[in-house]
Amino acid sequence: MPIPVPIWRTASFPTSILRMPGRRVCGFFAGVALAAISGLVPVGLAEAAEPAIPRTKRPEQAQVYFISPENGATLTSPIVVRFGLREMGVAPAGVAQPQTGHHHLIVDAEVPPSGLPIPKNDHYLHFGGGQTEVSLPLAPGKHTLQLLLGDHNHVPHDPPVVSERITIEVRK
Repeated sequence: MPIPVPIWRTASFPTSILRMPGRRVCGFFAGVALAAISGLVPVGLAEAAEPAIPRTKRPEQAQVYFISPENGATLTSPIVVRFGLREMGVAPAGVAQPQTGHHHLIVDAEVPPSGLPIPKNDHYLHFGGGQTEVSLPLAPGKHTLQLLLGDHNHVPHDPPVVSERITIEVRK
């Protein structure tokens, strides 16, 4: 028997109550309601949610890796980062071809959740044009780099195709 879904977890939940003048909404309830509306229901408040976006299967032996730089390298900025891919092909974002994806470079951050599109900011760089290398300006210091392949919708494959995380040092 399916577990009932609370009304605040459905798309029909009236978000206007969170903005009603003169009414106070418990901060916890407001946070839960906003998370539910956005599909980010906290664990334990409802049944396990399925990913909102379908994930693309990948070949079992698929692997993404760094051609350069090597782990532990000391470099000067800008650094050239070259991406490698085995058992899959590269296709631009928006092109739904079987067994393909496009690169994302994670700089000084963690791998994002698998069931959602990969964020796009200074820590999550998108190469939706099918690029396989970049000249990357980085500030002096230690940095971590990791590659993550995304499907045509910028969503990690199932299971994710992710490289080892490498650490580099950038000198002046």
